[in-house]
Amino acid sequence: MPKISAKERLRIFLLARIGEVLSGDQLRQAAGGITEWARRVRELRDEEGWPIKTHNDLGSLKPGQYVLEAAPPERAGVSFARTLSTKLRAQVLDRNGFTCQMCGLTPGEIDPNTGRPARLHIGHIQDKSLGGKDELSNLRTLCSTCNQGATNLTLEKPSQIWLLSQVRRAREDDQVAVYNWLRKKFAANKEALGSTSKELP
Repeated sequence: MPKISAKERLRIFLLARIGEVLSGDQLRQAAGGITEWARRVRELRDEEGWPIKTHNDLGSLKPGQYVLEAAPPERAGVSFARTLSTKLRAQVLDRNGFTCQMCGLTPGEIDPNTGRPARLHIGHIQDKSLGGKDELSNLRTLCSTCNQGATNLTLEKPSQIWLLSQVRRAREDDQVAVYNWLRKKFAANKEALGSTSKELP
């Protein structure tokens, strides 16, 4: 008898509980107790279009709670993502300086949202459900928290004017923190800044 995959177990479990609020422990057990159950849930949501919601989507949910709002799309009309190659993953991580492109966390830093060391993932800028492709220009590094919250969002990079306006509005200690972070980020490779490097002390 063929072994049922963790993702297939989750499909069966969720389809029997549409609209029911479920905990992470329930989903982990349904997936057979594997440690990467959350990744399988994200694959269902991001790659197959399942309307699985979390506290990032619905204010009525608590962290660690999930709900499949409605029946998922027919699998015949689903475009499955191919696995990203090791080379492409390495290119994205290297280009993004092994840093979450939304919150700035690096691997091992404590995530203030979870209290756990941050882990980086490769996420899409334009979600696959909206036509985004598995190519370097559409990929970025995200920590676990930001990767979960970025579902189906297509965020434009902030402009220089917007960034400067936010820094100017910030408290002095926050401005100093931004300054120190930029110095640390570019200290090892000022050439990456091109002509702008002349403006750094």
